[in-house]
Amino acid sequence: MAVPADYLLPRHSGSWTLDDVLALPEDNSQRVELIDGSLIVSPLGTSHHQALIGDAYAALRSACPPGHKATVELNVALPSGVLLIPDFTVTKRPDFKGLLFPVEDLVLVGEVASPSTRFKDYGVKRQRYAEAGVPYYLVVDPKHAEVTATLFELEAGEYVEAARSEAGVLKLDRPFPVTIELSP
Repeated sequence: MAVPADYLLPRHSGSWTLDDVLALPEDNSQRVELIDGSLIVSPLGTSHHQALIGDAYAALRSACPPGHKATVELNVALPSGVLLIPDFTVTKRPDFKGLLFPVEDLVLVGEVASPSTRFKDYGVKRQRYAEAGVPYYLVVDPKHAEVTATLFELEAGEYVEAARSEAGVLKLDRPFPVTIELSP
């Protein structure tokens, strides 16, 4: 399949920088993240993937306490010029209007795993968010017949499992009470 020329990345030598990524033309058909000078390009998820993002976002949004805000696909700036785009987040800066959200103002980041993102979601992203001190990391995984969701809580610089869904429902008491019902 031929790819239209306007979807190709420009020629670039050396490591990519945050400024390089921000200078790329906007493209809503994919997400471009930056890790250690390398671009990580992923297609948008399937309709089921997007529905699961919506399930998590809607539940989190309706349960957010004052001074918090749930979002989707936020540009998160981490130390050393890393740019990640989680599927959904909860922030403690509901009035933020900038392009690059500071990682220190995140309460929770969440990812819906897919075949093209599984290694990132369970590996490098989990590690980078832990290193940056994000208190909670939520992974929704549709890999098996029953969709699962696992909340990890940061303890001593590492994520440990704090809650797991049962029968497609994740009930949390922290970071605030919320029940997330996941699309089958």
